[in-house]
Amino acid sequence: MIRRWRCAHGDAERGTAVAEFVMVSALLTALTLAVLQLALALHIRNTVLDAAAEGARYAALADSGLERGAERSRDLITAALGPVYAADVTARYADVAGQTGVQVRVVAPLPMFGLLGVDRGLEVRGHAAVEGLETE
Repeated sequence: MIRRWRCAHGDAERGTAVAEFVMVSALLTALTLAVLQLALALHIRNTVLDAAAEGARYAALADSGLERGAERSRDLITAALGPVYAADVTARYADVAGQTGVQVRVVAPLPMFGLLGVDRGLEVRGHAAVEGLETE
C-alpha cells in the first residue's frame, strides 16, 4: 500500500525561510564588503593624490626644490598609509597650464582584496605652478 503524505496548505514550503535567510544574508554581506573595499581604495587614492599635490606645492615654492617636494610627499604618505605606498615618488619640472610648473608623480599599490592588490596599480600626479621672483 502506498501512503501519501497529506499536508495542510502552506506546509510544502516549511523550512524555506532558513534557506532564504542564508542566501539573502550571503548576498548582502558580499555587497557590504564590496562597498567597503571601494571606500578603502578611494581613501587610498585620495590620500596619495592629496600628498602628491601638497608635495608639488611645496616643491614649487621659491626657496624649495624638487627633492624637497618629493620628500614632503613621501613623508605625508608614510604618515597616513605606510611606507609601502610611498616607495615610488618622483618630482620633475613640467608645463602646467602654459607655465613652468612642478609635477610630483606617485605610483602605489591598488588594494583589491583588503590591503592586498595590484602592485603599482595606482598612479597619481600632483601639479603646481613654480613660484618665482620677478625682476623689473
